[in-house]
Amino acid sequence: MTTHTTTHTTDATTDMTTYATTYTARPIDPAVLKDLRTADDADRPMVPFADEEGGAPLRCCLRRSEPGERIALVSYAPLRRWAAETDVDPGAYDEQGPVFVHADDCPGPDLRGYPFPGAHRTVRRYSAEGHILGGRLVENPDAFDEAFAEAFADPEVALVHVRAVEYGCFLYEVRRA
Repeated sequence: MTTHTTTHTTDATTDMTTYATTYTARPIDPAVLKDLRTADDADRPMVPFADEEGGAPLRCCLRRSEPGERIALVSYAPLRRWAAETDVDPGAYDEQGPVFVHADDCPGPDLRGYPFPGAHRTVRRYSAEGHILGGRLVENPDAFDEAFAEAFADPEVALVHVRAVEYGCFLYEVRRA
């Protein structure tokens, strides 16, 4: 694993923080975004809108939206998508929820640093079978590397999801190196 030092800027919240990171935050894959823009994981068509206020956490580029950007709220099943790639059945752990994405293609994220800092997050651990193995509350943005190292110290952990505490929404994924 490599360590990057980065400045992470989110203009919509005027938040600038420097992090030394060891793990990579993964956005929703561009091929999956193409599917979601046709029909989301609940089989509903995308309904784009102009984000008048800005600040929506975009899972395609791992930044907050700017006022006036065309975005959409779609239903996404991150564990289901991962399970399909790895040929496992997550069973009852398969869940879907709302995520904001750009309504059109975007250049994707700067993969250095951890996105959406400044709020409490949970780091939810999953096994190679797609079952939840536990989680951890992360209250300080400087504690993500520690939370990820703790998660991946367990050989049973294949990946983690970072989720918003207030709504439980999926924000991004980190996989074992």
